[in-house]
Amino acid sequence: MEKVLLYDTTLRDGSQAVGVQFSVNDKVRIAQHLDALGLDYIEGGWPSPSNTRDLGFFEAMRETPLRHAKLVAFGSTCRAGKPARDDEQLQQLLACGVPAVAIFGKSWDLHVTHALRITLEENLRMIEDSVAYLCGQGVEVIYDAEHFFDGYTANPDYALRTLQAAERGGAAWIVLCDTNGGTLPGQVRDAVRAAKAAVSTPLGIHAHNDSELAVANSLAAVEDGARMVQGTMNGYGERCGNANLCSIIPNLELKMGFAGLPEGGLAHLYTAAHFVAEVANMTPPSREAFVGMVAFSHKGGVHIDSVLKLKRSYEHIDPALVGNATQLVVSDQAGGSSIVDRAARLGITLEKKSDATRELLAQLKEAEHEGYEFEAAEASFELLLRRGLQQFAPPFDITDFRVIVGARVTAECSLSDGIIGQTSSPLALSEAIVRVNIGDKEEHTVASGDGPVHALDSALRKALEPHFPELRGIRLTDFKVRVVNVRAGTAARVRVLVESTDADGNTWSTVGVHENIIVASLEALRDSLYYGLRFAPTVV
Repeated sequence: MEKVLLYDTTLRDGSQAVGVQFSVNDKVRIAQHLDALGLDYIEGGWPSPSNTRDLGFFEAMRETPLRHAKLVAFGSTCRAGKPARDDEQLQQLLACGVPAVAIFGKSWDLHVTHALRITLEENLRMIEDSVAYLCGQGVEVIYDAEHFFDGYTANPDYALRTLQAAERGGAAWIVLCDTNGGTLPGQVRDAVRAAKAAVSTPLGIHAHNDSELAVANSLAAVEDGARMVQGTMNGYGERCGNANLCSIIPNLELKMGFAGLPEGGLAHLYTAAHFVAEVANMTPPSREAFVGMVAFSHKGGVHIDSVLKLKRSYEHIDPALVGNATQLVVSDQAGGSSIVDRAARLGITLEKKSDATRELLAQLKEAEHEGYEFEAAEASFELLLRRGLQQFAPPFDITDFRVIVGARVTAECSLSDGIIGQTSSPLALSEAIVRVNIGDKEEHTVASGDGPVHALDSALRKALEPHFPELRGIRLTDFKVRVVNVRAGTAARVRVLVESTDADGNTWSTVGVHENIIVASLEALRDSLYYGLRFAPTVV
């Protein structure tokens, strides 16, 4: 099968979505997960002195190089009136030490004359000079033709000349961008054909979703010759988002006959989509095609009756191909193969039709009904399985806890001073008290912290470390909170996701759910320590 290269820009374009905010550690985790999925390119961000997070990401990736994908740094062409060799921004791209860089330039004459306020010829010079300089430094250059489709509509001759400038510079790929997301599939086809006639450099497509056509436009471009598709996981991106790779990839492989992910990779797409959503602290995909939790759910009686007889009567693909599963909402039948597969990845053997598997599946469904999400909390999922199989004995039990949160008000400030922008605020105080049983011994400890979760963590460690000195090497590295049932207002249930790491650099995540954020946090912390004590030596 002919190959279409998959270029992920979740960490750069996706992070521009309202509500998405990645830490350096988030970006490293997502990059590693997408690399394991089998994507060809992973764009890490736009490194610049003002963007310390992306600089930190590229620095961190020096210690954790990708195994399959090429890591890409993103930037723009050189500034007007300056040779590319003297452009500080291009130097910063090279300093990242990545094998490929992507730079964008202007294709729409409107942007050249009104936004950059330069001549059309100077813009062509900037494109060719920038691409040529970067190529001369030994990196693969992907040229993003920004606003290409709008530019082609307004001034087709000039838009194509910008592509030819990138080709003269030696670009490995020229990517046609529907930056405003307003192009229709037929217009995409016409413009791609014109671009293919104008240059011999391989073409790619980068579509935004402002007209709900990013996936359709991407597939249309592939049908007319594009062999690289840029997009994001779950369609995250500016405004209405980017082209959703979670829809594009299975359509390419299952409907159009192109090779995308490595063999077997497609079956992990569901897990990858939900993992990225959890790390991004966004609602996991629900009704999205292919990877949504209800994408293959059946509620109507006629549908259920037919699916029980012949699944393809109401399913356009076998959901297992993308790692999803059929759900029959009324009879609640389905999911056994999914849990067996996930257990096998953890070294746990289950039989699909065994009583143990049915019981575990019931426990999993009940937990998910309560608001638990295990895609990005693999340690909690393993603990759930081992508890259900009676393969886990807790090394300690928390029998009682209290958390006191207050504030010390001084003469210089009041409680109302804690508003953003004020120079003074009351001193917040948090204190935790825990009772822990370890075998036949009880520990009763008190600790303070920067906040209630920190105080709980400190009190637990104070009780446990004399008995389990290995806990000194385990630390909490990330903490996320998301409301599960928003309509309940201040009584809503919350989901807490905790990430921990040990002295050897092993990382795992646990989850807790409760109406009380402190209880949810304690559950996630407790399971994190359970996992660290019992399983951390084998984490990979």
